[in-house]
Amino acid sequence: MSGNGGSGANADKRPNELLGSWFVRSGWSKGELARQVNRRARQLGANHISTDTSRVRRWLDGENPREPIPRILSELFSERFGCVVSIEDLGLRAARQSPSVSGVDLPWTAPQTIALLGEFSRSDLMLARRGFLGTSLALSAGPSLIEPMQRWLVPSPASPVPAEPEPVLDPRRPGRLSKPELDLLESTTRMFRQWDAQCGGGLRRKAVVGQLHEVTDLLQEPQPGATTRRLFKVAAELAELAGWMSYDVGLQPTAQKYFVLALHAAKEAGDKPLGSYILSSMSRQMIHLGRPDDALELIHLAQYGSRDCASPRTQSMLYAMEARAYANMGQPGKTKRAVRMAEDTFAEADEWDEPDPDWIRFFSEAELYGENSHSFRDLAYVAGRSPTYASLAEPLMRKAVEKFAEDSEHQRSYALNLIGMATVHLLQREPEQSTDYASQAMDIAKKVRSERVNTRIRKTVDTAVRDYGDLAAVVDLTDQLAVDLPETAEAV
Repeated sequence: MSGNGGSGANADKRPNELLGSWFVRSGWSKGELARQVNRRARQLGANHISTDTSRVRRWLDGENPREPIPRILSELFSERFGCVVSIEDLGLRAARQSPSVSGVDLPWTAPQTIALLGEFSRSDLMLARRGFLGTSLALSAGPSLIEPMQRWLVPSPASPVPAEPEPVLDPRRPGRLSKPELDLLESTTRMFRQWDAQCGGGLRRKAVVGQLHEVTDLLQEPQPGATTRRLFKVAAELAELAGWMSYDVGLQPTAQKYFVLALHAAKEAGDKPLGSYILSSMSRQMIHLGRPDDALELIHLAQYGSRDCASPRTQSMLYAMEARAYANMGQPGKTKRAVRMAEDTFAEADEWDEPDPDWIRFFSEAELYGENSHSFRDLAYVAGRSPTYASLAEPLMRKAVEKFAEDSEHQRSYALNLIGMATVHLLQREPEQSTDYASQAMDIAKKVRSERVNTRIRKTVDTAVRDYGDLAAVVDLTDQLAVDLPETAEAV
């Protein structure tokens, strides 16, 4: 049998309509596709692959080719169409209960989590390198998002007790990770997180995705159980960060997919507080997308799942996000209660005996002030630009701005809170003060590659122009916008 044959006899073989549809739309001939498969196979070192037109015809007729051909076809069609075309989209893998790579209802099993992390990060790297952004992905919301995420709470099946103790593995054997190597992976993840806070999601996103892909390769190697759990934790943190950076540069479906995969990896790592943090990132995205009901469901899921193990700092952050969701739903009583809970719980953070994980270190007093002030600011908008809620937001926002001004590490947060202060002054009908803060935010935005920051500045300037377009300070601000942020930041 040749090196690229099918997966065995298939008496009930039927034409592969999915592959046929993509093939017809590609405009390729069977010979052209065969030549491209052979060329890509040689690049991968798979020199045994020798595809011809008759082999392509058999694939279209329903034969399942062996790896690496499904992966090669996924790459070729993805490049052709400028969107992620997964192996499942081509009908080349046994259909699972879950949808294709664009879905969020994925199996909660370690091998499939590894496979999906590897496949999605590889596709992302390939498409980003060629200037595509994976536009075929669709956002999930409502029950189609919440119900699959609730399975995070379902205990994993208990592993059978081994008859003998786990053998001592030779650390010199290829694939075995030493403790220093694991420590280096974890410190690299911390470094990436620091870069994101300083520089925005646009600068290092591809590097994070590349590191995630490398970690999924390591997870496919046989490792001791403790090493595997640490690797899953690293994968969860990197996937969350890749999602966060994607969200920051405006790649919303890509961001959601990474968040979902991160939650799966955190479950495999047995890290409930990390899972709750990932759900909070998903909640923040839902608020950004105007779906506060979904955001609240995700936060309540995070709070329940980590109720017996999250540190006060993490619990405080979850309360603050709960307040944001309630504010955007127009529920002032529940917003104020969640704000109080965030403040009271944060006050206990210094009394916590254990050191907080690095992923929650960002949630400082400045961040607490910023989140709570944004909750009152959002309430003001929902309540028809209410000056009452704006007046509650202003002193908290001022404290956040003052503290972030002294923090060189979290520049994007500084910019976002300066913009928040600008919007509060617009709500209070103080346009001159608003333009001053917006101008300061623009100075930082030039150095921070964050489409989220840029978009919020543009919206704030648009509001100022709409309400106070004749004011000299507003005219000057629009001139500065044209110079400093002339176009949408490149998403990478």
